[in-house]
Amino acid sequence: MFGIPGKAAVSITDKAAKHIARLMEQGGKQGLRIGVKKGGCAGMEYTMDYVDEVDPLDEVVEQDGARVMIAPMAQMFLFGTEIDYETSLLESGFKFRNPNVVDACGCGESIRFDETVAAGSN
Repeated sequence: MFGIPGKAAVSITDKAAKHIARLMEQGGKQGLRIGVKKGGCAGMEYTMDYVDEVDPLDEVVEQDGARVMIAPMAQMFLFGTEIDYETSLLESGFKFRNPNVVDACGCGESIRFDETVAAGSN
């Protein structure tokens, strides 16, 4: 929808692709749908849900057995994002490196987007 022909809307690291594919297989799901919603101290939060079917309006990115669907309302916010999976001594989880984010709360759970990207959603 907001993509550049021949370029995926988001990129997925090898570690993230392996983790997504493994969870899809274990749960019998069609993929991981990523979106954004209002919330958190910075204004917006990412959403992630394993889903049973692909919505025809989703932007679909597939890599190494992993399927990521981007919800229609989130596509402009997530374009250019790299999705990674990191493990440390204290936590493990998906990390988003999003060029459209201009601020995040201290814990990293909520984000604020560039005003020009957010204005495009109205």
